[in-house]
Amino acid sequence: MKYIRTYERSLRTFGASVLLAAVLVLVSGGMGGQKLYLPLFTYILYEDHNGGALLGESVTGFLPICGYTRELGSASGSQGELGMLFAQEKEDRDGEEPFADTGETAGNEENGQGAPREDGGERSEEAGGADTALNTENTGIQEESAQGYRYDFTPAEKSYEYDWEAMKDYETLLSAFYAVDANALAGSDLFNLEALRDRDMRIDRTAPGPQILLYHTHSREAFADSEAGNPAQSIVGVGDFLAWILTEQYGYEVLHVTEEYDTVRDDAYAVSLPALEKILEENPSIQVIIDLHRDAGSPSRDMVTEIDGKPTARFMFFNGISRSKKTGEISYLENPNLAGNLALSFQLQEKAGEYYPGLTRKIYIREYRYNMHLRERSLLIELGDENNTLEEAMNACYPLAHLLDMVLSGKEQAPVD
Repeated sequence: MKYIRTYERSLRTFGASVLLAAVLVLVSGGMGGQKLYLPLFTYILYEDHNGGALLGESVTGFLPICGYTRELGSASGSQGELGMLFAQEKEDRDGEEPFADTGETAGNEENGQGAPREDGGERSEEAGGADTALNTENTGIQEESAQGYRYDFTPAEKSYEYDWEAMKDYETLLSAFYAVDANALAGSDLFNLEALRDRDMRIDRTAPGPQILLYHTHSREAFADSEAGNPAQSIVGVGDFLAWILTEQYGYEVLHVTEEYDTVRDDAYAVSLPALEKILEENPSIQVIIDLHRDAGSPSRDMVTEIDGKPTARFMFFNGISRSKKTGEISYLENPNLAGNLALSFQLQEKAGEYYPGLTRKIYIREYRYNMHLRERSLLIELGDENNTLEEAMNACYPLAHLLDMVLSGKEQAPVD
């Protein structure tokens, strides 16, 4: 009893901590302990620690778990604009892509466990191959998703000119074009105006087969007025519409894969990677990969603009750079195509600013890879958030397709007839 009284306060503190840890684990699906307590325990183990920085990192890593996002019939955590692409990814030393919950992320697909698909519709048993191509008989989505959203879009003319001389300064360039996550290690070696702007992003359209692969790591994200369980009114339906515009109005051949990889949200990137590798092996003509997401947002953030007289959802390009402030280069997430990834998103952002001012948010930079290492021209796009309507998201596909065509063709022109 003497020792119990002596250490009573310590024991009570320890017991309260254990209880709180258990509550966090239950509430956050296991991520609370990983994001809050593990960093603090790490702090105790190392002598060369920065206590304030580590505590801040622990808290900021945990907060996104507490968010809410609207998916197809389910709720999940959201990281918001700066926490994008769901939770921190697992650092799998075997080389598998870490996971990120985006709900996408913002939808956030990136934010937690998604409910099983409730539409009861058909889906391919395998990811990849010709059976997953944009085809109404196979997907059952395109016909419905395009209804009521097609209109005679008039591509904008150039209305803004950047001061490129000023952009040669690294800090000026970064401020104008990027939002860098607090954990990501940027640097003038990656964000160099000449390297970003002068790299040739045009593709070869003469070879047979699809040139563009469009897919969704997080397929469950829906919009403010989406019908629950209807993929035609989710980010998948928006992807179908974008594929239709690129095909019918710009003459590209697009392979739209509607396979669902986020049944377990935390594992979506690891699950999609082998499927993507298989698709690329079967379709060597693919030169561009687009992972289309819907972001998680805040009612206070303005996510609607007007383009061609229509209410249009704003969107954001996203890059993982495989290096962090804590570790430097993340060797097990090597990306030999990083320079091309960065150049493609930069050139699209440049055209957006010149032709559609206010349509895009700044390019978001995070420290992981997000399966963007498979092709030089790999894009991750956060189109709208859960506060946008389906119509606003569909309308955004028109200017997005125009931007893609200007960069991939190297020509600033209207759609082909």
